[in-house]
Amino acid sequence: MSGYGQADAALADAYAVEDAVLERARELSLLSSVRPVSPGSGAALRLLAAATGARAVVEIGTGAGVSGICLLRGMRADGILTTVDVQPGLQRQAREAFAAAGFAPSRARLIPGPALEVLPRLADGQYDLVFCDGDPAETTGYLAESLRLLRPGGTVCFEGALGVRTAAVRELMRQVREHPDLIPALLPVGDGLLAAVRR
Repeated sequence: MSGYGQADAALADAYAVEDAVLERARELSLLSSVRPVSPGSGAALRLLAAATGARAVVEIGTGAGVSGICLLRGMRADGILTTVDVQPGLQRQAREAFAAAGFAPSRARLIPGPALEVLPRLADGQYDLVFCDGDPAETTGYLAESLRLLRPGGTVCFEGALGVRTAAVRELMRQVREHPDLIPALLPVGDGLLAAVRR
């Protein structure tokens, strides 16, 4: 049996279908020195949002809107994406990308500021999915907030679980795997998508 490798990740990226709107958002991300999720990771996020019937989603790390478009395309038609980023300029680009993708302004709530200052202001148990693509050093804090924000049956996802091997990310992976209220899986797309369902 062959092991998973970069060739498999490239195949997952090539398998994902992306349109001109996503391609443009990727270009803007790179021009802003922000690394967007890979096409394979974006496809996985869209699938997870669709599989959970997500109506309320939190995103940590708006970037130029690549992952937000993927999430919105998987969410219910009446769903609202709440997305947090420390860079308002990137959020302006993301808002334009969402509009170019055909989403009404009411479908996305963009909140500028540090995630660990913004998340405590959001309501307990009201979210179907939380996607974390922020500061790797803060991932265990994101996990704690996600567990509070998610409804039972909701999903939390972390980007970069295989690409950033810091002590904080290793600790995150341990906590997710050992948490009694989580059903985890490490999806080998992009830089690794760590996902878990809250019981």
